[in-house]
Amino acid sequence: MALHDFAAGEANRGPFIPTRHANNPRAGQWTSAKMSHNMVADYKRFLMTDGEGIRCSLYVSGCPFHCDECYNASIWDFRAGHEYTDKLEQQIIDDLALPYVQGLTLLGGEPLLNTGMLLPLVRRIRREFGHDKDIWCWTGYTWEELMRPGESSDKLDLLREIDILVDGRYMKDLHDSLLQFRGSSNQRIIDVPASLAAGEPVLWSKLHDQERFIPEIYGKERSAGEGDAS
Repeated sequence: MALHDFAAGEANRGPFIPTRHANNPRAGQWTSAKMSHNMVADYKRFLMTDGEGIRCSLYVSGCPFHCDECYNASIWDFRAGHEYTDKLEQQIIDDLALPYVQGLTLLGGEPLLNTGMLLPLVRRIRREFGHDKDIWCWTGYTWEELMRPGESSDKLDLLREIDILVDGRYMKDLHDSLLQFRGSSNQRIIDVPASLAAGEPVLWSKLHDQERFIPEIYGKERSAGEGDAS
């Protein structure tokens, strides 16, 4: 599969962008209006892997970044999965109403290319819960790309409703299993309200990557104990 830098020559697109491991769009090249079919790949309840706390996660269909070795390549197709429905939306709202659920996570696929269905959802969440429930979102776009002149306004409309954004393409050469909530070290966990106020990316204050695998620690302690016993 050939990957393309559609914005060749453009600078300041964010960490490690452009990349040869994914497609790189021009500002406004891809939009929800042109690409989305309002399809959902999956909805998962009560997870602790897709952001802070106990969360519900909505996986939307469709992504043109096509990151090399993407673990969700099966839902690159915007027609994959099943249609977003009022029944599903009500299920999400009912789940978020539970006191132990911290918030909703938007993943995919590419949420910022499915704004037609996600904007009404997140605006309803704000109406019904205010900021008592937080909203996380993963995107292949970098913060800098989203801020480019010419980017579609619906992306910024959705961004303004989000609390935490995990940005950037997955890059297999930068993969690191010790990273918190992301797959490669170019990706950032961004505090969206603080970043919009500052005019530049502000990292999530609770960022805490591991230094080494827990099993490795246990293995060394076990080996040391066995050595003492002998």
